[in-house]
Amino acid sequence: MEICKICIIFATKNVELVMKTVQTTETTEEKRELVPDVHTPLTAIKGKSMSAPARFLMDQGLIQGRALDFGCGYGFDTDQLRQRGFDIIGYDNYYRQDEPEGRFETIMCIYLLNVLDPLMQTRLLMRVSELLKPGGKAYFAVRRDLVGDKAFHGDFHYQCNVRLPFISLYSTDEYEIYLYQHYNYQPHHTTQRCSFCKLNKRTKMICETATCIAFYDSNPVSRGHALIVPKRHVENYFDLTPKEIQAMHIVLNRAKEIIDAKYHPDGYNIGVNVGESAGQSVFHVHMHLIPRYKGDVEEPKGGVRGVIPGKRDY
Repeated sequence: MEICKICIIFATKNVELVMKTVQTTETTEEKRELVPDVHTPLTAIKGKSMSAPARFLMDQGLIQGRALDFGCGYGFDTDQLRQRGFDIIGYDNYYRQDEPEGRFETIMCIYLLNVLDPLMQTRLLMRVSELLKPGGKAYFAVRRDLVGDKAFHGDFHYQCNVRLPFISLYSTDEYEIYLYQHYNYQPHHTTQRCSFCKLNKRTKMICETATCIAFYDSNPVSRGHALIVPKRHVENYFDLTPKEIQAMHIVLNRAKEIIDAKYHPDGYNIGVNVGESAGQSVFHVHMHLIPRYKGDVEEPKGGVRGVIPGKRDY
């Protein structure tokens, strides 16, 4: 779906998508926002020493500022790092269930992607992108030693090998660590003269997956106007792969949830301009998510039919 390459080792259970309602604070007003819970199988094992990826990140001085151990299990790495003076908290949907608040300079996610199905992997990447401060860094550690079935707490669970389209920071026969930053903070080696391929750091990001991003339009039609953009440079929507189209719609739905919580619109227009004759001005596929509000036009009937003057009413 989203992760570049997936090899299923063993699967016996379906992983459900669970939506949680949590309390968030924006300025002085309390709002309720739907947060996608990355609901994982029970695979945590009590550690006796710090995990190798966590120790690497510590030894290399990569855990900076306020940090989050996402999917921390019992929290052994978290506790060991706190004892060494790091400002870090842990989150796990079984063992440390307090939702993380605010944003973080550093997020580490160790081996969690290996036990999630593709949809949950996508949800995890979006959630980390939302929790990471602009300019912050996230580190995804994935196992490289999966060779067969593995039992956790007496039961077998889904496992998969994972390849990410991010910078590979360090790799051994046992694990690999990827460095992730928001798309507009990543180095982009491209010859394309495209504003979407080289987003400005001032761009207000909404969420991101391995292949798709959502951000607020710099010239919005209405409050909360967002763009959903595949990372691969493609001019025509109909030239996207099925997986890229699916990724766009996953991100679209998540962006809609965030905009609902922040702006409370009364409706939406969703649209893609394909070709100059249809009004496309940036020739990198992008989908508009335009919130609509009662009274924003005198007569909204017809909606997108209004792209042809005189054809809105019927």
